[in-house]
Formats: sequence, structure tokens, C-alpha cells
Amino acid sequence: MFNRRQIIAMAIIASFTAMPAFAQNTPVSIALDWTPNTNHIGLFVAQAEGYYAEAGLDVTILPYSDTAAGTLVANRVADFGIMGTVSLYTQRTAGADLFATFAVTQTETGRVVFNAGRTDIQRPSDLDGLTYGGFGSDWETALINTIIRHDGGEGAFETVTLGTSAYEALANGAVDFTLEVCTWEGVKAELEGVAQRAFRYADFGVPDEHTTLIGSSRTYLDANQETAAAFIAATKRGYSFAVDHPEAAADIIIAANADVLTDRALIVASLKALVEGHYLRTSDGALGTFDPVKMAAIGAFMFEAGMLKDSDGNALAVAPDFSSYYPTAYAADQ
Repeated sequence: MFNRRQIIAMAIIASFTAMPAFAQNTPVSIALDWTPNTNHIGLFVAQAEGYYAEAGLDVTILPYSDTAAGTLVANRVADFGIMGTVSLYTQRTAGADLFATFAVTQTETGRVVFNAGRTDIQRPSDLDGLTYGGFGSDWETALINTIIRHDGGEGAFETVTLGTSAYEALANGAVDFTLEVCTWEGVKAELEGVAQRAFRYADFGVPDEHTTLIGSSRTYLDANQETAAAFIAATKRGYSFAVDHPEAAADIIIAANADVLTDRALIVASLKALVEGHYLRTSDGALGTFDPVKMAAIGAFMFEAGMLKDSDGNALAVAPDFSSYYPTAYAADQ
């Protein structure tokens, strides 16, 4: 038997359950490819300025982990992820469910770099026989070989795999050259008064590329078309704001990552380099879009270098259709 108080309580509960639930924003997650930096600035701006909320999204920016963002996306741990064209192509041909959705950088940001005082290094062919401080990927070998041979050298050099310690090794002369991102490590070196010189990849036979992308999976995109389109549109607004208001954008990303981004001068200078160098938005206004010529050229380069392998680790015998790796439906309105 229910007493009067229990009956009243049950009636109140029933009245709440009968009421329509308030609409909640759709959750979306994106995995970073590294600790927060200026390549990610549009994400943090879109979150802080409310662009995601306006689009009906509740976006979680997942912290960097030892697992590649592309792997997290392909395995449905994250809905989107920051990745490069090289990682997109190598993982995709090996069977990963990955597709590019937004081109963060419109041109290559990488450089072959060495200390400015090295008078014995005047051109890429001078790198023959020297020691490279690297990161352990096939891409590096193909890249450096091409650059040296394009300049008439043999492409013969020693490699020491050091990871990010390569920059310290370069500074103290333990290695002769390495690779760096000119809009981050290059800017940092300049701020610290470290004199360097560099070779741009595309000047020596390596195709230009979109260094940084935002990717997802075909499975997610097919099942969440409206959500995906809303996320890309809001993200574009974030990057556009960063280009137009770099100082404010720098403060936003610093505030969101105060524990790791403690050097405001580096953030401001890096973003300035990205903006003034037209890396985020080209001089003719392209932002977030893919250049099909670039996408095809870097894919052909990787295929010819034997970098693209199937799920069994065998080099592909036939080049894939790279245009199917970046859905134009998500790039057309950008």
C-alpha cells in the first residue's frame, strides 16, 4: 500500500519524465597530433568564441597521446584527428578508414635545416656523407634522398634517430642537419638567436603538400553528415578568426593551455609566420580547401618511393586514386 506522501512523490516524478528533454549539443571529439601549438589554433578559437556551441556541437579536444591521431580516428576512439598528408596516405593504403576533411596548412611548412655557420654546406648536394638527426620514418629517407639527388648529389648520408632531441643535437654539433617546421621550431630558433639556414623541400624536387590536415573516417562521415559539416564549418570560422585577429587568437590558445603554452612570444611569432606566410590562408583567400594537384603529386611521389604499402606491408603495385581520400563534399563550401 502506498501512503499519501509516496503517491505525491510518484506524481511529481511522472510529471518530470513526461516533460520533453532539453535539446543537448551533439558531442564531437578531435584528437591532436602533438601538444597544443599554433597549427591547432582554429580549434581552440572555435571553442572559446562559441562557434561550436552555435553549431549545436559539444566539442572535446583530446590531448596528445603516444597513439597517432589517425589511429584513434580509424578505431573510432576520436571522431576527427589532426594528421599530415603523409600519415593519411600511408595509413589509408594500409587499410585504415581515414579521409581528409579540412586542410589546415595550404603549403609545406617543413625544411631541411642546419647551423648557419656551416660554410661547408651551401647546397643540398653538400649534405652527402654528413649525419642527419632524424625521427625514424621512411618519409625522411625518401625526402632527403630526393633533395640531395635533385641537386646532383648521391643521396648518401648517415642517420641517427633522435626524435625531438635532434634539435639539441643540431645546436651542439652532434649532427649536421635535421628537419624542422619553419613556423614553429624555426621561429623558436630565431627568437632564441640561433642562426640557421634551410632548404625548402619544393625547391629541390619534392612536391609541395598540405602539411597538416583534419581527418575523419568514412564510417563517421557517412553516419553523421550534418554534424561533420557543422564541425568543419565552425572550425573554418575559428581559423579565419585566427588569421584576421592573430593577437586575440594567441591569447585564446594560451588561456586554454596555460599549463603547456607558457611562451607567449613564441605563440605570437609562430602565428604571425603562419599568417604572413599565407600558410593558413592563401593570398587569394583559400582556407581549409584541398589543392587536387598537390594531393596527387605528393601521393605519386610517395608511391614511386615505395612508401605506400598494403595491410601486409607490401609496396603497392598500382597507385591508388588519391582523389578519393579527401571527400569534396566537405571541402566544396570552404
